[in-house]
Amino acid sequence: MGASGSKSRGLWPFSSPAAGGGGGAEGAGGQQALARARAARAATPFVFTRRGSMYYDEDGDLAHEFYEETIVTKNGRKRAKLKRIHKNLIPQGIVKLEHPRIHVDFPVIICEV
Repeated sequence: MGASGSKSRGLWPFSSPAAGGGGGAEGAGGQQALARARAARAATPFVFTRRGSMYYDEDGDLAHEFYEETIVTKNGRKRAKLKRIHKNLIPQGIVKLEHPRIHVDFPVIICEV
């Protein structure tokens, strides 16, 4: 646990070039890594979109989970049971945030005055 986002790939978009956090320039791909680090310096610390966590079913309904009710007969008694549906679900996709959020890799110190 702990490696999230750009830190695990060796690219730190919010650091200055003197800090050396933008990936080294060694090896054959060093020039590309350095070019990526220079281009990422213009990155904003805010996040405007996220991946949606909900799914659409074939009826067009949107929810985190879908269930169907099945009737099970056990010892002569009928009992309703919920069965989770996993098939024919379409992910919601990219969702625009109402308010921008600060990127998880952006170093921030929050203090109360």
